[in-house]
Amino acid sequence: MAEIALPSVEMFENFKDVVELLDIDIHLRQKGYLFVTDDENQVPDLEKAIQTYQTLGIPGSELMKGSDLHDRFPFLAPNVLAGTFNNRDGWLSTHETTYGFAKGAKKVDFFMKTKVTGIQKDNQGISSIETDRGIISTRLVVNCAGPYAGIIGKMAGLDMPLTTVRRQKAYVRTSSPLVPVDAPFTVDLKNHSYWRPEAGGVLCAWVDPDEPESPPADELPTDWDFAAESIYRASRLNPFFETISDDLKAEDIDVSAGMYVYTPDDKPVIGPCDEIKGLHLNCGYWCGVMMSPAAGKRVADIATGIMDNKDNLLRYSRFKEGDFEKGDTFLK
Repeated sequence: MAEIALPSVEMFENFKDVVELLDIDIHLRQKGYLFVTDDENQVPDLEKAIQTYQTLGIPGSELMKGSDLHDRFPFLAPNVLAGTFNNRDGWLSTHETTYGFAKGAKKVDFFMKTKVTGIQKDNQGISSIETDRGIISTRLVVNCAGPYAGIIGKMAGLDMPLTTVRRQKAYVRTSSPLVPVDAPFTVDLKNHSYWRPEAGGVLCAWVDPDEPESPPADELPTDWDFAAESIYRASRLNPFFETISDDLKAEDIDVSAGMYVYTPDDKPVIGPCDEIKGLHLNCGYWCGVMMSPAAGKRVADIATGIMDNKDNLLRYSRFKEGDFEKGDTFLK
């Protein structure tokens, strides 16, 4: 995962050079990620995380405790004991990023609003793609369909071990001066809540570990009480939420939903599928856009022979080889 994440950060940081367009702004905000706890039993997990980051060559991560932590982030509740922080972490505009990659692509045709309805094979493997606008003849297909990757895989005769789970987030509109606008993406490791500043307010959410698996859909329902639950959970270690919530009205809150995709080891699948010649994979992400640039490059490097799939630790064949295990990450 680190092999994909680190070069992705570099590509985001140098996006204009990567796509060779000077007028692209992906609104990268490197305010950092802060993982905090008030539970003594979780402090060793934070210490272990820092050691892991250092082993993997991830620069800039630090463990903060006590007054050092509260002097740096005074918005935290007094009972917060420790936290890990990396100021290179951040967020960006996925819309501008996606269209930036598209505009920077050379000699590429994009078929917008075109739905894949089938995948054809012959004795040499993939032969064509059926769409609602016609057939595309091809010997190579990359399945990067996000939560729909399982459906696309089955069109080619591949039943992948993917699980899709709904995840929600709430945007809270507020002009309260109590909101620390330069705060990092802050995660409460005890109750799975998180928040970060956003233009005109804040984004907040929590990850329900008991959220059931559900099929992908273009429009996902949201829970009527999700925003209230998110604010309540976030306020536990970020007390300013209690004050700003007093004046909120229904029109100040917008809840949306998307999907995470999980594999048996919670890591994405990248590269060719040995069972079906011509079918390449780039799917199985719960971690979203943050690994997309380097993951896409790895797919391309393997497909064009620049990289040998045997050197790809995220290859699909790892499941049948038994060469996989779940890792530890605060994010998932």
